[in-house]
Order: sequence, then C-alpha cells, then structure tokens
Amino acid sequence: MNRDPNPDPDSDRLPPLDAQTWTAEQRQCADEIIAGPRGAVISPFVPLLRSPELCTHAQRMGEYLRYRSAIGLRLSELAILITARHWDQQVEWAIHEPIARREGIASEVIQAIAEGRSPPFARDDEAAVHAFALESLRERRVGDATWADAVTRFGEQGAVDLSGIVGYYTMLSIVMNAARTPPPPHCDARLPPIVRT
Repeated sequence: MNRDPNPDPDSDRLPPLDAQTWTAEQRQCADEIIAGPRGAVISPFVPLLRSPELCTHAQRMGEYLRYRSAIGLRLSELAILITARHWDQQVEWAIHEPIARREGIASEVIQAIAEGRSPPFARDDEAAVHAFALESLRERRVGDATWADAVTRFGEQGAVDLSGIVGYYTMLSIVMNAARTPPPPHCDARLPPIVRT
C-alpha cells in the first residue's frame, strides 16, 4: 500500500461526485435540492450525497430552518454565524456572512463574532439569539433566564427553531470539517484563526 505519510491537511476528502456516477438515490436527492430554493448541490451536500437518505432528510430540514424558521431570516443567519465560528467552519461562514450582512446584521457584530469577541449588539433580539446559541454550544444547555427570554421574544416554536438551527448547522459543520470541504471559490469571506484557552 502506497500512502503519503504527509497528506495535505487541507485536501478535500469528499470532493464533488461526477453526476454521471450518481446512483438513482443520489440523483433523486440531488434533483430535489436543485429544484428547491438553493438551485444547486451546494457545498454542505457534496459530502452528504455519499449517504443519499441522510442527505435528503438533512436538506429538507435545512430548507425549513434556513428559509422559513419562526425566528426569521435575519436572526437565523446570526445563529448560523455563531455556530460556524464555534466550529471554525469556513464553508458556512463563507456562505452565510454576506447573507447576514444583507439581512441587516451590523458589520461590527459580524466582525466581533468572527474574532470570538462579545458583539456590540444594538438590537435586543440579536443579543437574545447570541446568548441562546452560545449557551447551547458552550454549556450544552440553555439556562432558565435565557430560555425564558427566547420564549417571550420568539414563542416556544421560535425557541425550538433556534435550537434546531444551532443543532443543524453543528451537524453540517462536523460533516464538512471531517470531510475538509473547501469554501466555495466565489465566496471570499473567511474566519480568522483564533486562539482558544
């Protein structure tokens, strides 16, 4: 067996599959993604397509959480950025940073998240999402005060959807970090390295 003793740590372990080689299940999954709001088999679904049933369920859940969640697009994009930073996930950051800007997340908030600092929120609903997402990721639970604030602001459905967004993008982050999925070449936003203690 001829293995490179020093493989490229940035090499894509699960690059795009040639569409001509897709199984019937992979083609059905890909066609559903392409027919939906994404319009293409974008980066997160490239590695997931190796497991077409998982990919199908994941993309359906993601379509709801990204486009129709009870907390709305601006706040869902904020939660995605917080999750991407937590997992050092370059693909999700590259895709969602410009969307978050477009949806009204302030540049100084985005920069602070990218650098791992506490953001200077001008909007209370964004501060509530930030607290909820960080507690979910760092503490592996949400405290009573943070939960009550989220339910008061967004309702129980909103609190559940916010939990779902953090969980869903955590799953995508773990898959793409393991697969070393590279950011799309047309997306310039990148997370800076941060030192964690």
